[in-house]
Amino acid sequence: MPALNVEFSDRELEDLRQIAKERGTSMKALVREAAAADIARHRALQEGAEAFRTFFAAHAEEFAAAFPEDEQPSSGEGRAA
Repeated sequence: MPALNVEFSDRELEDLRQIAKERGTSMKALVREAAAADIARHRALQEGAEAFRTFFAAHAEEFAAAFPEDEQPSSGEGRAA
């Protein structure tokens, strides 16, 4: 399995040791779990954003009707003749 060397300050390293000890796990497992959780959160945010974009696109006319003040003026609107 590929590995990654990560540098921590003395304070961070001591905090990691303490947290790992409190949880009854190794520092390696603690850091790996934290990274895995962040990866999962990032993926969920990406998937949620894509679901929102899809939903918004499918209901664009409804949003435009409900919030007309948020619509961009078309090229002919707002210009003096």
